Amino acid sequence: RLVDSGGGLVHPGGSLRLSCVASGQSLERYAMGWFRRAPGNEREFVAGVAWHGGGGIYYGDFVKGRFTFSRDTSKNTVFLQMNDLKSDDTAVYFCAATTTIADLRRANIEYWGQGTQVTVSL
Repeated sequence: RLVDSGGGLVHPGGSLRLSCVASGQSLERYAMGWFRRAPGNEREFVAGVAWHGGGGIYYGDFVKGRFTFSRDTSKNTVFLQMNDLKSDDTAVYFCAATTTIADLRRANIEYWGQGTQVTVSL
């Protein structure tokens, strides 16, 4: 089970840090990542990494250096640091875990978090 947290309301240009904790299972052998879904839009890949870290961290094209993905396997937790937030970043953000980074990027997901709302507004 994945539990997302850290969302909230922030002004444009602000920052948030999302967290995802796994309970009942280790994340060590899973590709991990974040997706988001804005109202009326399809679910969109935000960031992710293979379980072994090889290949580096993948980001969606819209990220443009504003977001940083990290993981702490000792705490069974992954994070998404989001800076310089824009109104277009308003969405529900979901943590995801699956077998391979290829599956992750195709949204072929084994486990989803429940989602955390991020709202960027004046």
